[in-house]
Amino acid sequence: MKDLGGSRAKLTGRCAAALTTTALLGCALFRPLPLSAASPSTPAAAVAAAPPAVEAPPVMLGIDVLEAEGFAALRGKRVALLTHPAGVDRHGVSTIEILRRAPGVQLVALFSPEHGLYGEAMAGANTKDYRDARTGLMVYSLHNGIDLTHRPNRGQLKGVDVFVVDLQDIGTRSYTFISAMKTAMEGCFLNKVEFVVLDRPNPLGGLKVSGPPLDASLISYVGEFRVPYVHGLTMGELARMAKDAPGVLAIPDAARAQGKLTIIPMRGWRRTMRWPETGLKWIPTSQFIPDFAAVEGYPMTGLANQVAGTFTTGVGTAYNFRGLSYHGVRAEALEKELQALKLPGIDFHKVSAPSARTGQPGTGLYVEISDWDAWDPTELNFYLMRLACKYAGRNSYAAVPKTDIFLKLLGSTTFFNDLVAHGAKIDIEAYLRDWRARAAVYQSESKKYWLYP
Repeated sequence: MKDLGGSRAKLTGRCAAALTTTALLGCALFRPLPLSAASPSTPAAAVAAAPPAVEAPPVMLGIDVLEAEGFAALRGKRVALLTHPAGVDRHGVSTIEILRRAPGVQLVALFSPEHGLYGEAMAGANTKDYRDARTGLMVYSLHNGIDLTHRPNRGQLKGVDVFVVDLQDIGTRSYTFISAMKTAMEGCFLNKVEFVVLDRPNPLGGLKVSGPPLDASLISYVGEFRVPYVHGLTMGELARMAKDAPGVLAIPDAARAQGKLTIIPMRGWRRTMRWPETGLKWIPTSQFIPDFAAVEGYPMTGLANQVAGTFTTGVGTAYNFRGLSYHGVRAEALEKELQALKLPGIDFHKVSAPSARTGQPGTGLYVEISDWDAWDPTELNFYLMRLACKYAGRNSYAAVPKTDIFLKLLGSTTFFNDLVAHGAKIDIEAYLRDWRARAAVYQSESKKYWLYP
């Protein structure tokens, strides 16, 4: 449970009020020191030119809290760390380096998620284990294409007392860092290794919940949690859910109940905070999520570009997940079509950027969030799917096999089958109403896992 008088939540047993998977999910519904005083010989002009001290961001991350507490949770232990380039403290210092020099802490191994330890791998690319030249430590890949469970195994965990996770999520189910956390927890619990999560903000805040929940039959590495597509939880809160709710972890219930989970919560974060309000610098979490604008765009358009012959997201080399274009359709015509939908909270305007292939200007529409409170993060995707079928003059989804990753990303077999059957005539509005009702139930029930107001 959360220790309301301190900064650490320790979860070492079964929650008495654990939420069942069925109730939670509504069944079947888809990257300074202060200046010293000037000496008498210091020129006045030099004093005037000195930069002001930099004010610390208002949010302390889990790694900041861990350090502030003298690394108490890790002292005297041999530590493995799962992290990536965005795993830094609020001043931008890598968690790897912080733990390497932490007193009483022995960092013995590193683990990497999708995109690799240093962000070197493209989406979906498998990476291998290797010895890191920077630290001399072994780096074990949890995205290697061999171990289909993506779990750390007994050999990799040999000599490890505690496994630490410091990954920056983006608040959307299909982004695999939450999957890496969950499957790593499974491997650690099976091998009786303590599991510690250093919590970080959900950059979309903790109040937005949107899109289809995940069918049980579609659980995969692009969807390990049966939650709405935009889930509204932090990494630590998802870890708490996985520990407390039967059926989330794909391990025997006895191993889940006996597993030791410690969450190091943030200080100063509130659910109403979007990323810019945290005062923290965004570190790209992958090649196509370079900034907060792309974080917002990922759940808004990322499902609509998965099938050949549909929409392109991004314009030229810019506007990742925020730019829209459809081959053969002028931006002006597309803008008129999308504006006519009158979708709450968003607007569209024409932009251009150089093509990565030709260097010539490419044009498209930029999706602007005009009203955050009214904005539904996922609904645009589904209107774009319907519109793609209209523009193509045929059903662009009719030939998509049920084994395709699109269905796993989407998360709803019912919607997929209806889209395949009806294309441009699918009743999007009915699905949106149903998903919003289910999201309200999910959000109410998931409050028991909240660590922040």
